[in-house]
Amino acid sequence: MNSARKALRVMLGGDKIIVAPGAHNSISARIIEKVGFKALYATGYGASASQLGEPDVGLMTMTEMVGHMNNLVEAVTIPVIADADTGYGNVINTIRTVHQFEKAGVAAIQLEDQVMPKKCGHMLGREIVAMDEMVGKIEACVEARRDDDLVIIARTDARTRYGIEEAIRRGQAYAEAGADVIFIESPESIEEMKLISRSIPKPTLANVVERGRTPQLPAAELEKIGYKIAIFPITGVLAETKTLFHIFERLMETGSTNSILDYLYDFEGFNLLMGVEKVREIEKRYLTRPQ
Repeated sequence: MNSARKALRVMLGGDKIIVAPGAHNSISARIIEKVGFKALYATGYGASASQLGEPDVGLMTMTEMVGHMNNLVEAVTIPVIADADTGYGNVINTIRTVHQFEKAGVAAIQLEDQVMPKKCGHMLGREIVAMDEMVGKIEACVEARRDDDLVIIARTDARTRYGIEEAIRRGQAYAEAGADVIFIESPESIEEMKLISRSIPKPTLANVVERGRTPQLPAAELEKIGYKIAIFPITGVLAETKTLFHIFERLMETGSTNSILDYLYDFEGFNLLMGVEKVREIEKRYLTRPQ
């Protein structure tokens, strides 16, 4: 039994919203768990940016993402909600993607109806596949998962180009196909967000992208509207980027980090965050032998 999947299922059945910040690497994943969040979102944009130094335009391969998911799952005990883009191909590819992500230990897998190569959900220029094609993918993935606790999240990117009515029509069809959670990407008003929650018969997910296309509401307000999950996918990577620019510019200017120590986590604390005590305990237990 996968305890993280079971925990996510229990939370989905509860009355509180699930707030899942985006983890772009294992350090951010550990921090998310350390400060007390009960789930994290394995952001696709964060992965592409941190691993490849590239934008979220479908460049990460399935095998690269599976390796990334393995590392995140190993780093924490809380549920990992995995961004799997389009499933990396047609329905056959998507079934394999579900199997590989499931084997990596994720608690949920998010699939979207964009045409490959996909783009970030708050970028323009996105195109979508036929609704029937995505419905078939969802039905196949629901049947293909080996653990019924694995949560299938279906995302539609129809809103930006085709309007909120088409996005809701697709969300309803994806719910009927068996998706556990519906993710209608980038609604453009609070009224649209309320309409989504009223119209979809499954738990819904809100994507909070700072300065993106959707109103930036706090989790408590999203919960009142009716959302069950709120992801903050790039908050961490944006914060890291701004902080690194600041400290490296100061280092370039002064040749020293003495003036920016307040921006730096202390070294011993970082060692503890990374689990050095566990390593020491293993060494003490297995490597130390009486002379």
